[in-house]
Amino acid sequence: MTDKDQKVTMTRRRFIRNSSLVAGGAAIGGGLIGALIGTNLDNDGKVKTSHETGHNQQENSEASTRALIYFTDREDFQVLSAATERIFPEDENGPGAIGLGVPYYIDHQLAGNYGNSTREYMQGPFFPGTETQGYQSPLKRNQVFNEGIRMLKETSQKNYNKKFDELDGEQQDEILSQFEQGKVPLRGTDSNVFFSLLRSAVLEGAYSDPVYGGNANMEGWKMKNFPGHQASYLSQIEAKEFKKIKPQSLHVFHK
Repeated sequence: MTDKDQKVTMTRRRFIRNSSLVAGGAAIGGGLIGALIGTNLDNDGKVKTSHETGHNQQENSEASTRALIYFTDREDFQVLSAATERIFPEDENGPGAIGLGVPYYIDHQLAGNYGNSTREYMQGPFFPGTETQGYQSPLKRNQVFNEGIRMLKETSQKNYNKKFDELDGEQQDEILSQFEQGKVPLRGTDSNVFFSLLRSAVLEGAYSDPVYGGNANMEGWKMKNFPGHQASYLSQIEAKEFKKIKPQSLHVFHK
């Protein structure tokens, strides 16, 4: 057998191996398919070890968390980014919302079950509820964000004849305060509802696990001395003094 024939045979063998794995996964379930599609193989069709693929997986994960899924208008995303930065600004303690990747976290959430209010009752009639009942609206959460961002842009042009992300911090705060106080008319919801959802999403993005798109490099945790996801605290549990532990993301369990 020539070298050329051997390469063709190995290529065919690798294709058959990969195809059979995915086909087998189809009979078992989608979870296995997802795991196999992401499997890294060497030139002989063998699965690479976690040591070999860990670095690439981390790079791919970081790249995916910086890709827009929900927003198709870049200006809308820039307005969202500017608003998140005013709610969680950069200071001497560490990065702000933009540095932490919070806008991308929100983008990903709006594209999924959270944004589509998948697990919530969305049928009318809709009446203003009490403070303990939360908001009632025919709009899904991503639609509330759409409307809120639209009015951030409109209010900015009306008050300052500028785009929201071009305003200085005090001007942006003034507009956001109007939203927080419910003074800006929105279609299908109230501006304070949008502000409340936005603020909650910012805090979630700043402190959630980086696997979800925010808390870049675990900087949010580092500012709070939060250890993240540790497999065990056995060596620290009886310590008499505070132990500062290097934070760990769920990424480490995916290698």
